[in-house]
Amino acid sequence: MERSDLALVLAIRQHGSLAGAAAALGVAPSVVTKRLAAIETVLGQRLFDRTTRKLSLTPEGETVCRHADKLIDGFAELEAELSEHHSQLRGVLRLAATLGFGRRWLGPALADFQSLHPALHVQLQLSEELPDLGAEGYDGAIWLWSVQGARQTQWTSRRLAGNQRVLVAAPAYLGQRGVPGALVDLERHDCLAVQENGEPLRQRDMHWTLKHDKEAGVSRVRIRGPLSSNSGEMVRDWCLAGRGIMLRSLWDIAPQLDSGALVRVLPQYAMPDADIHWIAPWRPRTPQRVRLLIDFLAERFRSEPWKPAARMPPPRKRA
Repeated sequence: MERSDLALVLAIRQHGSLAGAAAALGVAPSVVTKRLAAIETVLGQRLFDRTTRKLSLTPEGETVCRHADKLIDGFAELEAELSEHHSQLRGVLRLAATLGFGRRWLGPALADFQSLHPALHVQLQLSEELPDLGAEGYDGAIWLWSVQGARQTQWTSRRLAGNQRVLVAAPAYLGQRGVPGALVDLERHDCLAVQENGEPLRQRDMHWTLKHDKEAGVSRVRIRGPLSSNSGEMVRDWCLAGRGIMLRSLWDIAPQLDSGALVRVLPQYAMPDADIHWIAPWRPRTPQRVRLLIDFLAERFRSEPWKPAARMPPPRKRA
């Protein structure tokens, strides 16, 4: 069977009649009838049961169509791969990313990548919840966690850049309430919490998981505070206004740390596993446009451009 034979069988299945398939293929109905008869003769199998009112697949026809779908897709993928070797990148890149990082860092990077490949169309969806990448047709996502556990056999992941979620506060707040000297001191401070995945926070459930930069293991610290929000930007604004201590990614607060509007608290501690990753459902072949994008982003963020200069916390409040 040739590729055109497979396309003919699939067209008949899709349109439910020989006349409908003929119209879709732009040929006379008699041509479809003769070609289908020839295909069935070569295979020695009847692919469709035909009556004056109805046309339906036989079991053998269902088998042929199942394989034809895969073969036609394979032809298209082969042609696309060969085309990539002889022409500029083209097509569509569908990507997802978190709101904050996507807007602040990824958006400008994607604009630069698209400028290098003018025939490429980039679509970026910003969301706080990871979409169903495979079912919704995304090429991948730039997210703040890596693929772990059972997902490793079904997903691909690549670390693009390191990142830390660190404790910070405004100098005005620390001047009034003092600078924490140990994790246990956080219990007497107003801590600003971000609601993950839109779930409501209860005082008894509020905690941060932190790791010391020179010690093994992690510490789970219970926190308290009168303000929380599902918006990280809102929590950042409260922190800048001197309303408490927050745990925030370096990429989000680099300008404020650099200017001194915010300062590190307990700088030896940070939240683990906050790095920037490329994640995507596993596929047997990654398109060239996706491979080049991943390499571009890895180089763009390799130096972690959001790292501010180290700053010392303000002096403790005098008794």
